[in-house]
Amino acid sequence: MSIIQDLDPGNLHTLLHDFAQRPQVDQADSRLGQLMQNLQAAQLDRLPLPGQQTLRRWQTLARVAGCDLALAKLYEGHTDALAILTECGAAHLAEDKGIWGVWAAEMPGARTLIHGDGAQVRLSGSKAWCSGALQIDRALLTAWDSQDQPQLVAIELRHPSQRIHGDNWQAVGMAATQSVEIHFDDTPALRVGQPGQYLSRPGFWQGGGGIAACWYGAAQALADYLHQQRRQPRQDPHADAHLGAVDAALFGARAALRECAAWIDCQPDADASLPVHRLRAHVEAAANTVLEHVGRALGAGPFCRNSHFARLSADLPVFLRQSHAERDLASLGQQLAQAPLGDWSL
Repeated sequence: MSIIQDLDPGNLHTLLHDFAQRPQVDQADSRLGQLMQNLQAAQLDRLPLPGQQTLRRWQTLARVAGCDLALAKLYEGHTDALAILTECGAAHLAEDKGIWGVWAAEMPGARTLIHGDGAQVRLSGSKAWCSGALQIDRALLTAWDSQDQPQLVAIELRHPSQRIHGDNWQAVGMAATQSVEIHFDDTPALRVGQPGQYLSRPGFWQGGGGIAACWYGAAQALADYLHQQRRQPRQDPHADAHLGAVDAALFGARAALRECAAWIDCQPDADASLPVHRLRAHVEAAANTVLEHVGRALGAGPFCRNSHFARLSADLPVFLRQSHAERDLASLGQQLAQAPLGDWSL
């Protein structure tokens, strides 16, 4: 049972359900930020840290993702930021209320530069893929110091030195996240941790497993629509076959999530890149299987008449692209090529 259910099995369940069933909106939905504030006010953003109760953390991420993937994007980013701050010895920065994000993507032509040598620095340049920038209060982002090393910094949003450019965000899936580009002109920031620590810390790959939990939660929610339909007495062997394929995919993905979470908790300081690469590949494949079979089994109806189903179906393929597809598979293969034989023994 997730932490959300543990702490408030009634009111919050209703809150998530009502948000999931809201009518479709074209762009950023103000209710998204309000729900994040409600979750924080109820302290439902205080999840176990990765490596301590990883499965419970991932169960909660999956539950939120099954409600809404735009919400999950903000919620996962905020809870990941809290974990990063703790891991980097800067948990005090999260004592004030406010919703955090994490922006670590690096895109050609959009680089953030650090000026200054102390804890308090200034930023110039730009940052792409700033998900939720219009709905959150603070962010952790990767920037580059004078030695050309990546350094995590914390910023307050809405500072007058920042200019937000959202014209390039033309997404249909994940439209509400508004992943904009921000330009910095002498923007104040605080260093967080040491140069390179964002990527080298154990929590980097542990957090990557949390993204797979979000994929799983959305796929499970879509599968539930097919499961509910097949509980009706009408005979439909083709739909039954689709349900069987969905069950097999989700069963394997759930087992992979549980095994990976247990691995992390048994060795929380170890490099989790190999098990998380495996996990993400497995869950991505399962989610794509669910999308295909549920859509073929249910037809056009829920895509057109059910706002929750339609949003998840549009959002999940975009969210899955946080995987780097064959590049991630190649990384997995390279790691396996250096490992001893026998790792697949039953």
